[in-house]
Amino acid sequence: MTGGTGFIGRLLIEALRADGHSVSVWTRNATAAAQVFGAGVRCVGRLEEIPPARPVDVIVNLAGAPVIGPRWTTHRRTELLASREGLTQALVEWIGTRAVKPWLMLSGSAIGYYGVQSQDDAAELTESSPPQDIFMSRLCQRWEAAAHAAAQHGVRVACLRFGLVLGHGGALPKLLAPIRLGVGGRLGTGRQCTSWIHVNDIVRGMAHVWRIAAQPDAASNPQAYNFTAPGHLSQEAFARTAAQVLRRPFWMPTPAWPVRLALGEQADVLLEGQRVVPSHLERTGFRFRFPDAASALRDLC
Repeated sequence: MTGGTGFIGRLLIEALRADGHSVSVWTRNATAAAQVFGAGVRCVGRLEEIPPARPVDVIVNLAGAPVIGPRWTTHRRTELLASREGLTQALVEWIGTRAVKPWLMLSGSAIGYYGVQSQDDAAELTESSPPQDIFMSRLCQRWEAAAHAAAQHGVRVACLRFGLVLGHGGALPKLLAPIRLGVGGRLGTGRQCTSWIHVNDIVRGMAHVWRIAAQPDAASNPQAYNFTAPGHLSQEAFARTAAQVLRRPFWMPTPAWPVRLALGEQADVLLEGQRVVPSHLERTGFRFRFPDAASALRDLC
């Protein structure tokens, strides 16, 4: 696994170990990771430290520097590409050196693949919807292309396009901070669509994709899955739901212009929405434990 020290990765490792799996984590700081996970998880700083005689059946590739952060300067864009496309390319090259190849790669991606959707556009974006020629879409396209290169080694590849992940880590604590302080409100127009998913449904969804990839007719399975709950809603409705769950007021809007001034093109991630639906997950029989924002936020808050 890459990205094992992130909050999604930690929950997934916990679930895998409970299910009887042996887990190896490729990470920049293997010593610190080993202190987090204990003796039950192998933590390596170099892929070559994983013994060639020890077969690796499945790769889960979740690594990637946070997209929301410093402005997308040329240098920052290079960093983001290296942390996703570059790392995945290194992973695929390593697969090529193994005598026994993994049979499956679950590789992270994001709904940024679809670019920006007009707030007045009511169309739902499925896995067959096209990407756009803007940076956040190109980043996801190149990330996914790097992962699909593993197919040349006989590896089945499924790319997982994550929406806003709700959990005790990631973006949610920052999004809830102003609401907890009693100064929550809409962001920009508030009409931009928020496509989200509870982190526990991510872990369950990965297990679902893993199971169907092992079926005899898996060659016809989708190569990408939208990891978003079916209950998408506007940013204002999402934030208002959070305020109701937390029993806090909802009254103070944040205008768009200071967000755009601070973040530049990156502000589109927050101010322009995407109405993404999990077509392939639902079509293959997955059932969400948290299909609506109210139940997800109640569980987490």
